Parts: sequence; structure tokens; C-alpha cells
Amino acid sequence: MLALAFSGADKPKAPKIAVKASPALAISPARVVVTADITGGPNDFEDFYCAAVEWEWGDETRSNQSADCEPYVPGKSEMKRHFTADHVFRTAGDYRVRFHLKKKDKTIATATTTLRIQPGLGDPGGY
Repeated sequence: MLALAFSGADKPKAPKIAVKASPALAISPARVVVTADITGGPNDFEDFYCAAVEWEWGDETRSNQSADCEPYVPGKSEMKRHFTADHVFRTAGDYRVRFHLKKKDKTIATATTTLRIQPGLGDPGGY
């Protein structure tokens, strides 16, 4: 019987996710564009291939994005590395925006960023 052992170096490293809000400081109501970029790891990283995206805006709302993809083929299928969404924050506050990559209903990766919305005209709430 032949047994194969793999060291940690043989397994591909998982990509990393960075999330950024623009602007990160604004006056309400504010339209904020958020980007998530996946760096590192192989382009055909199977766990991230054809994953659905959920944006959790920090104001009790969410947005979802999904795509129809061809079946995964090692060495040929490429994951998407750049995601963009926008959201209008109507009231002042500090918000934590979460980006989730999901397979079915399971979250496989998450990254966050924070932003601050200051009170504008017509925003009586403030902090």
C-alpha cells in the first residue's frame, strides 16, 4: 500500500480579501461605494470559484449578488477577484460593512471595513 503525505507547503494558500469604502467619512445622506479585492492564492482556487456575495451594510440591510457559472475545472476555472457595490446611508453613525463570500448558505470568507457618516441637513438622529 502506498501512502502519500502532503506538507502544508503543498496545499495552495487561501487568497486574502481587502474591503474599502469610498468615501470612508461622509455627511448624510451619503452614497458610499465599497470594493472588495481578492489577492494572492491561485486563480483557480476552488473554494472561491463562483461564490455568491453578500454585503451586510451595518444599518440592518443586506445586498446579495450571485452568478451562473460553468462547472469548476481545475487549472481552467478562474475566480472573480474584484467586487463593487454601493449603498446610501441616510442617517449619521459609525457603520461596519461586511463582505461575505458564500457557497450555498455557508459563509466561506468574510472581510470588513468601517465608515463614519456625520449628520447632514434633515438628519435629526445624529449619533
